Amino acid sequence: MEHSNKNKTQKEGFVTVRGARQHNLKDVSLEIPRDALVVFTGVSGSGKSSLAFGTLYAEAQRRYLESVSPYARRLFHQMPIPEVDEVEGLPPAVALQQQRGSGTTRSSVGSVTTLSNLLRMLYSRAGDYPADQSILYAESFSINTPEGACPKCHGLGRVYEVTEESMVLDDSLTIREKAIAAWPKAWGGQNLQNILITLGYDVDLPWKDLPQKERDWILFTDEKPRVPVYPGLDREEVQVAIKEKKEPSYMGTFTGAKKYVLHTFANTKSNLMKKRVSQYMLSSDCPACDGKRLRRESLSVTFAGYDIADISRLPLKKLLSIFAPYADGSAPGLTKLAKNHKEKVIVAQRIAEDLVARVKVLLELGLGYLSLERSTPTLSPGEHQRLRLATQVRSNLFGVVYVLDEPSAGLHPVDTEALLKALDRLKAFGNSLFVVEHELDVIRHADWIVDVGPDAGEGGGEILYSGPPAGLKKIARSKTREHLFNDLPFKKSAPRKPSGWLKLSDVTRNNLTKLDASFPLGVLTSVTGVSGSGKSSLVSQVLVELMATQLGKETSTEEETEDELQKDTVETLGGNITEGAETLKRMVVVNQKPIGRTPRSNLATYTGLFDVVRKLFASTKLAKKRRYNAGRFSFNVGKGRCSNCDGEGFVMVELLFLPSVYAPCPVCEGARYNAETLEITYHEKNIAQILEMTVNEAAEFFTEEERVSRPLKVLQEVGLGYLRLGQSATELSGGEAQRIKLATELQRLSKGNTLYILDEPTTGLHPTDVEKLQLQLARLVDAGNTVIVVEHDMQIIAGSDWVIDLGPGAGEEGGKVVAEGTPQEVAKNKQSKTATYLARTLNGHS
Repeated sequence: MEHSNKNKTQKEGFVTVRGARQHNLKDVSLEIPRDALVVFTGVSGSGKSSLAFGTLYAEAQRRYLESVSPYARRLFHQMPIPEVDEVEGLPPAVALQQQRGSGTTRSSVGSVTTLSNLLRMLYSRAGDYPADQSILYAESFSINTPEGACPKCHGLGRVYEVTEESMVLDDSLTIREKAIAAWPKAWGGQNLQNILITLGYDVDLPWKDLPQKERDWILFTDEKPRVPVYPGLDREEVQVAIKEKKEPSYMGTFTGAKKYVLHTFANTKSNLMKKRVSQYMLSSDCPACDGKRLRRESLSVTFAGYDIADISRLPLKKLLSIFAPYADGSAPGLTKLAKNHKEKVIVAQRIAEDLVARVKVLLELGLGYLSLERSTPTLSPGEHQRLRLATQVRSNLFGVVYVLDEPSAGLHPVDTEALLKALDRLKAFGNSLFVVEHELDVIRHADWIVDVGPDAGEGGGEILYSGPPAGLKKIARSKTREHLFNDLPFKKSAPRKPSGWLKLSDVTRNNLTKLDASFPLGVLTSVTGVSGSGKSSLVSQVLVELMATQLGKETSTEEETEDELQKDTVETLGGNITEGAETLKRMVVVNQKPIGRTPRSNLATYTGLFDVVRKLFASTKLAKKRRYNAGRFSFNVGKGRCSNCDGEGFVMVELLFLPSVYAPCPVCEGARYNAETLEITYHEKNIAQILEMTVNEAAEFFTEEERVSRPLKVLQEVGLGYLRLGQSATELSGGEAQRIKLATELQRLSKGNTLYILDEPTTGLHPTDVEKLQLQLARLVDAGNTVIVVEHDMQIIAGSDWVIDLGPGAGEEGGKVVAEGTPQEVAKNKQSKTATYLARTLNGHS
């Protein structure tokens, strides 16, 4: 009996997990304290997210949803039910995960933080109204409601029109020479041309020589005549054929060019088609609202001299300075209000107090440079997570578990310190914090560490340690231990000497104004600075655009917005390359955008190694006998794939009020291929078994096949040996996607003179994996290339040949080059916020 009581005492205040088997977790059991900051750490792919999110948060969500009506459950994004025997002592949980490009452009910083709601209420109840205007409801100050949105532009701020000039780019061409650029390509355009011939139009006369009446009808008619089509015949021959009542090839229906553009834009499901037709639409600021997106009567109401659109464009730091006097009662505007509207004074002061308290939290988290109108798709995952964290800090909830996914991602060490203060506040309210993290400063700040490993994938999934941070020092198998308790001096090879300089002048974009910057060629450069200082604007946007123009290429956008018309367009207003670009023959941008949008895209297909594997299968004796070519071994081609699941490997089972269940296909049992294709083997393995292999297993299997083993070896070198070859692109993190892109580049036999640009390549990487990444970056430089990284990780920055530090602050307080030079030189700069942390790393304190 005593023994039982003792056990109960031990578990009090703890969350107990027994038999967790989610993903690669190996039937693990552990106890985690509540009301504490618990950090889950381990190498990338070790299983820490499977424990924190896949098990603990998923189980908390499942329990909560059981108390919700079946209908309401459908409104939640439901996680899969975790594979675990038992979880005890688990409070309600809130997950703050990394979200890239989330929301639509109508979702903004103001809506995520609920600050816009406060502002709308303030303008409605305490705004300065014109003398003859009645009071407006709060909805009248929202662009997302009929009461508030400008009726002309529907709350977009821009109007779009289709004109003759926008659709006909060269009026010296004939219709046959494709004068109407807006027409569909290939058969679609040819069809419209043939219909015009039947209608009697001259398609061989230059467009400018056609009568205006004919041009207007072709472009702007709403008529849809249906006529016989005789391809290959000219005007006269068509008229003869019609007279003689010859059988046409088909009956064709004409559509005006403007109607085609607008219809395609409104209805196409293809982002490429939407993007293509959008270039024939002219956009300008809405004349009714001057681009402010609201009705005139809403914009006529002011507070502190600003209408609601103008105040939403100010940085949060400026917003605080405007509202602080209203919150403490010292604002002259309150005295003026008190004369006629005493009730307005109370409203203004109370709302201002709440607004100031919320904005202060955002400033503490280093987000003072953002404005309320900034749309959420333009935010980094780190910025988005910190906005949601700030909302939770203000909510004052008690007894909740917050599960956070690398909250320090994309943060400068200065901002990480502010983040830790916010986490401490949540803990002080009586909450528990379960944080998945690689950043050593956050791990050191923990009350309890759960170290998962020792390796990634199949080599991980064990709990190496669960206890206070100091105890990790004794765990020999832990890779986190090596870095957390490392006091050895930083090993740095002699900096490489630049072979020249890439010089930019008069760069103007976002917070950069007429900035001059010089990047050394033939070395590794780190561009640093606090979050929002202008690093990405300079490197990932301006430098990429200017170099793309220099090389005669379009800047490729891997990620299409859901609505071309609603996307925020931030333009580079100035900047040119004055020196150094002539020595660069190629540019490669390695970012964290997905390597594919569908489950059919995977590691093997993206890197190109699957093409070689399919050819190997096609070259086997049985495949040759059956006349199977390489296409037979693609799960995207009808002949070889399973016809029941169309090569997906699974089928979706719809459950009305529960999350849809994905079950292995009952025909191919998840193999994706049909039985005949699976009969072909290469060294006793079929094609499905190859896709199930991890990179490490495949590297061993294909040792003799150099064309396959080379890309696999590079994937191992960038720390991705744990990924399966057939792992869906949609399951990969941003960091994993970026390293796959890097590996794809590394396997090419580089001829040098290439500019590589990487945006925060260490995101999601354990310090052990950062070391692997450093070796690969060094390889690129040693091969005669130039590498520029935007980075916060001091390990990478200290190992660079050159550092450019932007700042000193964020937003309007940034955008300047504060320091530049070797890491040792920048570390001594008194003005640089990076210097303190860089000096610490160089002196051996990671």
